[in-house]
Amino acid sequence: MSTEEKNALLCHWADQVADRIIRERGDLDVYTCASGITPSGTVHIGNFREIMTVDLIVRALRDRGKNVRFIYSWDDYDVFRKVPANMPEPETLEKYLRFPITMVPDTTGRNENYARHHEVDIEQELPRVGIHPEFLYQASRYRANRYTEGMKIAMQNRELIKQCLNEYRDEQHKMKPEDVYWPVSVFCSKCNKDTTTITGYDGEYGISYKCECGNEETGDLRTFKGFKLGWRVDWPMRWNEEKVIFEPGGKDHISPGGSYDTAKLVSKRIYNWQAPVTMKYDFVTLKGIPGKMSSSKGKVIALPDALNVYQPELLRYIFAVNKVDHEFAISFDLDVITMYEAYDRTERIAWGIDKAKSEELANKEKRVYILSQVEPGMPAVMPYQIGFRLLTTLLQTYSGDIDAVIASLGDVKPEQVPVLRRRCECAWFWVTECAPEEFKFALRTDGSKAELDDTAVKAVVRIRDTVVPVMDQCATDKELQQKMYDIAVDLGMEPKALFTTMYHVLVNKDQGPRLASFMKIIGKDKLLKILSVY
Repeated sequence: MSTEEKNALLCHWADQVADRIIRERGDLDVYTCASGITPSGTVHIGNFREIMTVDLIVRALRDRGKNVRFIYSWDDYDVFRKVPANMPEPETLEKYLRFPITMVPDTTGRNENYARHHEVDIEQELPRVGIHPEFLYQASRYRANRYTEGMKIAMQNRELIKQCLNEYRDEQHKMKPEDVYWPVSVFCSKCNKDTTTITGYDGEYGISYKCECGNEETGDLRTFKGFKLGWRVDWPMRWNEEKVIFEPGGKDHISPGGSYDTAKLVSKRIYNWQAPVTMKYDFVTLKGIPGKMSSSKGKVIALPDALNVYQPELLRYIFAVNKVDHEFAISFDLDVITMYEAYDRTERIAWGIDKAKSEELANKEKRVYILSQVEPGMPAVMPYQIGFRLLTTLLQTYSGDIDAVIASLGDVKPEQVPVLRRRCECAWFWVTECAPEEFKFALRTDGSKAELDDTAVKAVVRIRDTVVPVMDQCATDKELQQKMYDIAVDLGMEPKALFTTMYHVLVNKDQGPRLASFMKIIGKDKLLKILSVY
């Protein structure tokens, strides 16, 4: 690929942001891109938008030959504020309110603490979608006194920070000159809660506090474990600490006068670090969640839930194909089929099977496809294409036997099997757990008979004896359909009634997949066995 062709391909919104970062920050030895969250509950698919946004920009920078550090901060030294709906033993958790979340027990018994439970859930899943950040744990960093100097600078400049925080506030919400402001909060060394009030500061490392539990003491920023910056100062302090040059934010944080604007002032005036390049991402909504899928998590869909329905490339595609500042929905209803069809069309354009309307559009589609892959770049071979809808029919026809479905296709190369298998697993999960009832069926293979009148029985017998034996010779579905239509006319039946009869016979329902193609999928031998009882 020529340089010109490569440059034409770098046309995604992530590429535009990467160009902006390089333009504004110049040529650096390393470009640090950051994301992070408080693991205070299940990390849901809306939270995933931020980490996915950063990953797309990290890839865009690397595609320009840049050395990139991708950090993900777990803000696990935050306060445990409320008991979530989906954790066991809420009465136990209640006792730990106002503790740091790393000191709250994991009541499932799986991990060493509450925060770690939620961290592990996402850390184990991210490699499945090709995301490999360097994880930073803020509780261990604070407790190792890593941020001593950052906190000292904040304490010494608290009046200036107060001005920064007031900058975008209206008169009603501004701190008054006489209001005492402390940028640091304290977890009591005796009861571990943040129910504390700072009572004095010696100008260097000593901070005195008292706690509602009755404890009073002076701690040293160099050795005391319970000091922590409030998040509006903690955020810019860490930008400087990690030399962050890019971090996106939700539209609530990036709005004019919001927390990013304030953090930008603190970053420059207190820590002498230019705030990172940022961009706003919008919210992700959910559509068509089946009850049993969300009830255990209190109406929250996490990354593993989404990966049950969408193969990893599809999930990446949903985030890559949508503009970052636009809201979109992740669907679990019939729109799942539409999304798979859209991805497959993009895949065909990327591999040159289908033609796009213009070269520019072809580049856009190919770039989205490349950014959707788990491993960066184009796959070594084109994946096996089979429509999601057809796959659900095949899987139900073979009672969920994925090996049998793959074998029935006949032309799948060994190197195409892993991705195809993942698609089969998603299709089977979707059809059994999410699809509307009218979409589901099971072949009548138990020797049972449908209740039919005499004319309907005659029609079924005629189809069994005259149509099924020759159906493989029918060049098209239309030709096979016509043979059954002729039988209906000959017996004085409405064609629609004959089709309904066949669905009753095959799947014990009034309707099902398109009959002619469905019969071909079932195959001659299975059909004869099902119809032999009439």
